[in-house]
Amino acid sequence: MRESVESTAEFSVNMTCESCESKVRSALLKHGVQDFQIDLPSQRVIITSTKITEELKNVIEDTGKLAVLIGVGGEGRLQGGEERVHGGGDVPRQGLGAAVAMLGKDGDYFTPGVKGVIRFNQIDRSRCIVEGTLDGLEPGEHGLAVHEAGDVSRGCHSLGDHYNPRGTRHGSPENMEEERHVGDLGNIRADESGRATFRIVDPILKVWDVIGRSVVVSTDKDDLGQGNHPRSLVDGNCGPGLACGIIARSAGLGENLKKICACDGVTIWDERNKPLAGQGRQDNQPETSY
Repeated sequence: MRESVESTAEFSVNMTCESCESKVRSALLKHGVQDFQIDLPSQRVIITSTKITEELKNVIEDTGKLAVLIGVGGEGRLQGGEERVHGGGDVPRQGLGAAVAMLGKDGDYFTPGVKGVIRFNQIDRSRCIVEGTLDGLEPGEHGLAVHEAGDVSRGCHSLGDHYNPRGTRHGSPENMEEERHVGDLGNIRADESGRATFRIVDPILKVWDVIGRSVVVSTDKDDLGQGNHPRSLVDGNCGPGLACGIIARSAGLGENLKKICACDGVTIWDERNKPLAGQGRQDNQPETSY
């Protein structure tokens, strides 16, 4: 379901002064974000919104600051005060679990081709928010599904069928009854630049059931079980996987306090632009040991 449901995102932002804080606050308000908290000493920004996390990150980074998503949570806030903007007394709701998958060709995010990140946020027992951004796609619609296995030894070909614990036929995620796989997430649409940005609220997918499994974006459009092809009721006749990734647990609100990688002194803001290992990661290290 494509519905407007709030969730909470926690970012670590390299703010160093009150001017930085003011710029971030002004940018969020300018883009219609009303419910947020900024904690300058801890360099944290916590936002409750219906916008996808990638959009919120871009709003913050348009101020010249770097933002790293470090946790997600549930819908709305627990009452604790009247003020809700910039340091209000309300406490963000913890979700029931979060997960992330980094997608790439044959399950390798670091190879050329289609790639992106998909996040799963269980905001309560009946709603899981699935959101992501993928680049390098052919313009148009592409099937998206959770698969039963997390084995990328043969790339996207060794991930098994759609996750289907109820033993049902393939169908549309809009169908809340039995006529769909739990892993059926429908289609995402790539624009002319090849980018697909999406936010899905699913009523039967559960984060705790899919950690360790995989998510796949396919070559073609998913016919949602409405076609005449023999594979229509199996996988929507959406073709082979273009990119895939294993679903791993990720942090909830307040669970990630990391600022600097203890092994090499790389900050979390610089870490995302460096390779995982090797000379490129060692360059420009600070002299101070942490």
